[in-house]
Amino acid sequence: MDFKLRSVFSCLPKVERGVAKVLGGDPKGNNFLYTNGRSVIIRNVQNPAIADIYSEHAHPAIVAKYSPSGFYIASGDSSGKVRIWDTTQKEHILKYEYQVFSGFIKDIAWTEDSKRMAVVGLGRTSFGSVFLWDSGSSVGEINGHSKTINSVDFKQNRPYRMVTAGDDFSSVFFEGPPFKYNLSHSDHNRFVNCVRFSPTGSHYATAGGDGKILLYHGTSGNKVGSLADDEAHAGGINAICWNADGSHMLSVSSDKTAKVWDIATGKALTTFTMGQDLMDQQMGCLWQGQDLITVSLSGYINFLDQSNPNKPRLVVKGHSKAIQCLSVHQTKDVNVIFTASFEGCINQWDPETGACEPFDGKGHTNQVCSIAVEHSKRDLVSCSMDDTLRFTNMNSKRFSAGDVVKLDSQPRRSAVGSGGHVIVLCVDKIVLLKDRKCGVGIEQTGYVPQAVSVHPEGVTVAVGGSDENVHLYSIEGNSLRDSQQVLPVNGLVTDLQFSPNGNFLLVGDANRVITVFSVADSYKVENNYYGHHAKVIAVAWAPSSRYFASSGMDNIVTLWTLGNDDKRLKLQDCHRLHHTTALAWIDDNTLVTTSGDACVKQWTISHDGDIP
Repeated sequence: MDFKLRSVFSCLPKVERGVAKVLGGDPKGNNFLYTNGRSVIIRNVQNPAIADIYSEHAHPAIVAKYSPSGFYIASGDSSGKVRIWDTTQKEHILKYEYQVFSGFIKDIAWTEDSKRMAVVGLGRTSFGSVFLWDSGSSVGEINGHSKTINSVDFKQNRPYRMVTAGDDFSSVFFEGPPFKYNLSHSDHNRFVNCVRFSPTGSHYATAGGDGKILLYHGTSGNKVGSLADDEAHAGGINAICWNADGSHMLSVSSDKTAKVWDIATGKALTTFTMGQDLMDQQMGCLWQGQDLITVSLSGYINFLDQSNPNKPRLVVKGHSKAIQCLSVHQTKDVNVIFTASFEGCINQWDPETGACEPFDGKGHTNQVCSIAVEHSKRDLVSCSMDDTLRFTNMNSKRFSAGDVVKLDSQPRRSAVGSGGHVIVLCVDKIVLLKDRKCGVGIEQTGYVPQAVSVHPEGVTVAVGGSDENVHLYSIEGNSLRDSQQVLPVNGLVTDLQFSPNGNFLLVGDANRVITVFSVADSYKVENNYYGHHAKVIAVAWAPSSRYFASSGMDNIVTLWTLGNDDKRLKLQDCHRLHHTTALAWIDDNTLVTTSGDACVKQWTISHDGDIP
């Protein structure tokens, strides 16, 4: 057996209201950077479905910037640590690591020769540091601010200059190296969120929460003017970015617009109206070659079209928080992946292109526990910790108030059977629904139900419990009956699934053991499979029922061959620093995994040593 990574459907940027999101750009114009959790995401500008993930930070990564040479990326995290790592190798080898200060890093800047760096943010004893990239030796002092520094930038030609902007409503201008305080400006009356030098170095601009964009001379630091007579946007400006020759600027604001400015006239050439919803606030931007990129409060990445300001050319969608569950819908013509996340978002993915379509409307308001497809009615059945079960049409992909079943207690898992049956596990009982109406379930289980699966024939239901047993039930019309058959396993049941052919029941438990029962042989144990070093999280059968996969808290996904314990394949660190939360097979050679990193990955599996 062998494997290789086929595709990565990357997470979106993690965005907070009122906090600007810094994007990094490849000096060659090929890629752009952002962060989410402990990961730094590198995405291709021309095809954003092509992505690479760096996940070596021990704390949440906040900002990442390419060096002007393009050979390295510097990324800073919430602990004040900066990691400088290689971009030319797939392994992204760490070059240097510095504890700049103890606190939150908000921005990073490089000099044009890639030899000096400035790092700013919220430290306990300082708000910034400027140093040599290869030794960490100081090349100046950042002072002049009394509160958090939000942004920093270098003039990209000699004589070098540096400027910072912060929450004290001021920007500070430095000369160097070594960089020393020269002068400060307090022309804004709200937080100064962003400062950027033009590529030519002739000017730098500051943007603040007061809606102003102010221009200053790049060498002397003196104020030379403003854009749009001091009110560039109706709301706070979160980020600005210059084009390659410094003649134009892109700005984004909490007023839900982005604007392109002519620096010579100080007038707005194009105004992009991104929407009317709160989540349409624009939090970050990047001008990369001919592409204008912005990030919304929703995390969506917008590629703007100057010829059509009312509609972005492309909107990249996905998840920004941990993915909790996964389902694959297979037809003769097309395969579709469904994922659901911690905050209640449900997305549909095209496995071939990576295109993502979120479900619209007012949906779940809390973590989605499980999703499954009801094939007869083409509904996606989802249960959530908001105490609801939803039936959403897969064609419309729109939540409807009429397709909700309110539950009396919080659901943990659900499973879909044939004939309109849905089994829902609650904290202390099992609920049976027939055609979206509650039937007769099990009111007192005597254990805490943990996992559920319905046999392909639609009659037998297996429920794994906290009592280290699998309990079998049968569906009779609109009632669920106890079959009085209990299958002991080695620990608390974490997941279970009947094989597609109905011949086997696969059970994973908290004691690191995977047990396969033979259904036709009165649920006799076919074999116990050992290999995980921590509790099993999820299990999944391949469509042929010849192979199955398991994931554990040990960050390992293991591929097994039924009846041959020795023929196994371990996928180490499928999702670096995160355990795999859910598994699903598209076919015997394609496995889909999801994780707390909010990414979806597809793996190509070869069972004879040859990668298809």
